[in-house]
Amino acid sequence: MNIKKIIKTILPLILGGVLVWYSISNISIDVLIGYFKEAKYGWIFLGLFFGILSHLSRAYRWQFMLAPLGFKPKLTNSILAVLVGYLVNLALPRAGEISRATVMANYEKIPFEKGFGTIVAERIADLIMMLLIVAITLFVQFDFIYQLLTKNFNPIKIAVFLAVLIIGFYTLTALIKKAKSGILLKIKNFIAGLVEGVTSIFKMKNKWAFIFHTVFIWAMYVAMFWATIPAIEGLNVPFGGVLIGFIAGGFSIAATNGGIGLYPIAVAGALALFNVPTEPATAFGWIMWTAQTAMIIVFGGLAFLLLPVYNKSK
Repeated sequence: MNIKKIIKTILPLILGGVLVWYSISNISIDVLIGYFKEAKYGWIFLGLFFGILSHLSRAYRWQFMLAPLGFKPKLTNSILAVLVGYLVNLALPRAGEISRATVMANYEKIPFEKGFGTIVAERIADLIMMLLIVAITLFVQFDFIYQLLTKNFNPIKIAVFLAVLIIGFYTLTALIKKAKSGILLKIKNFIAGLVEGVTSIFKMKNKWAFIFHTVFIWAMYVAMFWATIPAIEGLNVPFGGVLIGFIAGGFSIAATNGGIGLYPIAVAGALALFNVPTEPATAFGWIMWTAQTAMIIVFGGLAFLLLPVYNKSK
């Protein structure tokens, strides 16, 4: 392992440790433990149930991506590969996709590059869903976001910023279209691949089933977040707060190893916009993150152990 890889592995862990310390500084350990003890675990397990459904749906959806390539892997292996992938992502960000493709190469004889290609296309669909949820949130909470911005920022400055943003967007778009080399060409190729991946979904034989499962997966993600809120007595969060908190948590997971340290901070910050007190908001963030992480460790660990047992005859 070279220095660059070591830095990429260690740096997120160090950042996560610092963020854990910062998050804990907003609530005493004793108080946080108290929230964990008094939490209504029935709601937490309901949230985890929704999370499990999303993982099963993701594994089933993967079958639709592999079918056009001539592969029909066992659903059990797809499920176990997905769970192992989530587990690996906790230790090494974005390495889970590689492990998923590797598992299928080993146990289903699906060439790594083909399996990995379907995962990339799958991630494009997930990115679109995340952006769609952001768009829905902006629409549902437009008045709230507008008031929040105008309250904290000068309306003229906001207008100037938006104008600069629009002009910059069109200028950058024009430069990307004409790009022949350098980073702009890489961006151009990335966007082209993104468009190709999206359009390929609509050419799929089971495109509507794929789209249904994509929507279902993300609906379960939101449901998992929403269902866990009543676990803390007196924690009242409006639907807009659920969406904004979910988005904040989602981006935090992408930024660090499974959102370690950052997830509670991001969620608490989002809920604070809706006047949710710091302590219960931070406690909810920690309970939510702990539940998700425990689920991944338990089911991912079991999947790792079961893979060779299930495929023993191969």
